[in-house]
Amino acid sequence: MSQPTRPLKQQLELDLRQAMKARQDVLVSTLRMALTSVRNVEVAGKQARELSDDEVLMVLTREAKRRREAAEAFEAAGREDLASKERAEEQALSAYLPQPLSDQELAELVRTALAEHGLSGPQRIGPAMRAVQARAAGRADGRRLAAEVRRQLAT
Repeated sequence: MSQPTRPLKQQLELDLRQAMKARQDVLVSTLRMALTSVRNVEVAGKQARELSDDEVLMVLTREAKRRREAAEAFEAAGREDLASKERAEEQALSAYLPQPLSDQELAELVRTALAEHGLSGPQRIGPAMRAVQARAAGRADGRRLAAEVRRQLAT
C-alpha cells in the first residue's frame, strides 16, 4: 500500500525533526531558514493563509537562488569558507526542488510556448517571458529562460 504524499511544508517540518535527531547541522539550519521564509510569506498581507505546494516551491526556489548568488559573491571576494557553506545550503534545498530542465527541454518548452501564444519578434519578450515562466515553474533559472526566449525571438 503506497503512502499518500504529504504537503511540502509538512515534509519540510518532518525532515527538520529527523535532521535534528541525526544532528545534521547544515540541514537543520537550512530547513529552519526555509520554513521561516515559508511562514513569513504565509503571514504577509492582510490575512494569514496556508501556502499551496506550488507556493512553497516558489519560496524554496527563491531561497536556493539566494544561496547560489551568495556563494558566487563570496567566491569572488575570496571567502571560500562562506561560499562552501552557501553551496551546501543550496544543495540541501535542491532536494526539494523539481529536476532542472536540460537545454534541449528548455528550448522545446520555449518553442511550444511561443507557438501557442503566437509570439515572434524581439519586441514581444515581455509576454513571451510570462508565458514561458508559467510553464517552467521553477525548473529553470530566469537568466537561462530569458536567454533562450531572446534567442528564439531573434530568429
